[in-house]
Amino acid sequence: MALFEKQKSYFHMGNTKPLAHRLEALTLLKDAIKQYEPKIIEALHQDLHKSEFESYMTEIGILYTEIDHVKKHLKKWMRPKKVKTALTHLGTKGKIHHDPYGVTLIIAPWNYPFQLAIAPLIGAIAGGNTAILKPSELTPHTANVIDEMISHTYIPEYISVVQGGVDVSTELLETPFDYIFFTGSVNVGKIVMEKASHHLTPHTLELGGKSPAIVHDDASLKLAAKRIAWGKYINAGQTCVAPDYVYVHEGVKERFLELLAEAIDALYSTDPINHSEYTHIVNEEHFKRLTRFLDNGQLIKGGQTNSDKRIIAPTVLSNITFDDAVMKDEIFGPILPILSYQHLNDAIEMIQKQPKPLALYLFSEKSITQQTILDELSFGGGCINDTIYHLATPYLPFGGVGASGTGNYHGKYSFDTFTHQKSVLKQTTYFDLDLRYPNQKHGLKWVKRLLK
Repeated sequence: MALFEKQKSYFHMGNTKPLAHRLEALTLLKDAIKQYEPKIIEALHQDLHKSEFESYMTEIGILYTEIDHVKKHLKKWMRPKKVKTALTHLGTKGKIHHDPYGVTLIIAPWNYPFQLAIAPLIGAIAGGNTAILKPSELTPHTANVIDEMISHTYIPEYISVVQGGVDVSTELLETPFDYIFFTGSVNVGKIVMEKASHHLTPHTLELGGKSPAIVHDDASLKLAAKRIAWGKYINAGQTCVAPDYVYVHEGVKERFLELLAEAIDALYSTDPINHSEYTHIVNEEHFKRLTRFLDNGQLIKGGQTNSDKRIIAPTVLSNITFDDAVMKDEIFGPILPILSYQHLNDAIEMIQKQPKPLALYLFSEKSITQQTILDELSFGGGCINDTIYHLATPYLPFGGVGASGTGNYHGKYSFDTFTHQKSVLKQTTYFDLDLRYPNQKHGLKWVKRLLK
């Protein structure tokens, strides 16, 4: 691939490594986003019918914060880190150097098509790499804006955009990149992992899964309902960390359902199908897939659809079990199944039987309940008494575990992801410890003392 070879040559010239170059590139990126902000918002509306508020909050503003945070701390992160000297290594000094990988590939998804393309790019730049971006073909207007913005901001030898469908992605994955960062579905993530293995390419996989929200009997129910509704139905549920289902204690289930319905009305009115700020489903295929779930269990709220505009109202389903179709895979849409439990251990056991989720949300006021969930359940990240908010801070790593992904990013964790920790031991030449060499008198005795 010609573009890959050009970026490889540019990287080996050393242009991307100096701190000044990285800071300048990050400044240029922020300035470009500001310049293209109206076009970005319009493209997101054309692709997904996102409102200006939702586009700025979830796709644009979060990037400004991330860039500022990285620029503020980058000099410190780049410094080689001194480590302690072991007694067995008398006379040495150890340091960890953060080396850029080289030419990186970033494959972005369609659900947050701008933010999830640019956020990893911030890490690639901070790490001193070059980058090729592959935006999603399912959101073509946003992909075109990204392409235009990047081509007007950077030379292609440094950062470039490649557009296309599956055939283009396949060609890119056959190329021996130095690092691959992929955000998308579990099924495609498996393909990326397999392709990366052909060149033993290190990679990050940001996937998804069925992220549960647990509402215990001591939860602040009104707040739980409001925050779950917000986290679930933002972007019409097309969010990798959206609550995929709610596990609610039987004792508070009916009241919670009432409050959840009220929260949905407050967010999207009683006529969400015609609400001007409600996001649409990305395409007809996903719309049809989602509508097949609407007859599962008991319809409590929503269920209305508009096939011409690909709209599904915020929907709540009750009397759901893990045997229902809606519980087999990640929903990735505005449909929220409600399950109930009598004892917390029952909910824990059922969640433990499922693949490890990208996120988990617990609503409870009791410290012992909170600690029990943290101790017993494995998940990528999450919140106590909130949803989704954990991914918006640059101080927490964001990523999955097991089937929900591998690796993480945001803030310093993005810098760490896009750099190799190179260990270097500097040995003194003023003296030499003979005991490490064979056939030294009493050598084995001293080795055993030091290495016992």
